[in-house]
Amino acid sequence: MAERPTDEELKRFHKWFGAEANNRCWNLCEQKERTHAEVGEMLDTAHVSAYHWRSIGTELNNKRAAMLLGLAYALANVGDLALQYARESFDYFTTTQCPDWELAFAYAILANAQRAAGQLDDFAISYARAAELGNAIADDEDKSIFMASFSVIPTP
Repeated sequence: MAERPTDEELKRFHKWFGAEANNRCWNLCEQKERTHAEVGEMLDTAHVSAYHWRSIGTELNNKRAAMLLGLAYALANVGDLALQYARESFDYFTTTQCPDWELAFAYAILANAQRAAGQLDDFAISYARAAELGNAIADDEDKSIFMASFSVIPTP
């Protein structure tokens, strides 16, 4: 029987698995189309990432995980869960000092969750604000990353 890893090893494992699942989920989210299996993997990896970050992360890590869950559920067209997670992260990022790209993401993911939930008037408002904030992102690399994700959200 294998020995139990040390606390330091467990932290390292959680960080590695959290980051790997996060990156895989974002890659799936940025695809223009996903197979049924990829939708399942997208949701699974979002939850895996959230679990590992919750085990070792900060409040910021947890809210970023909620943001990713909101996006994954919105792209899977599960509106109620998309809204739950998107609002959790939106409330955090709109009341906390954060980088310009993170605020743009908060609006974009809320918009997509509103779309998935059939709240089309709110969707149009949030989408417009996300576009405005996304276009104002100062760093070119951050803007490029945001736009890659924003491009998969249908326009109102």
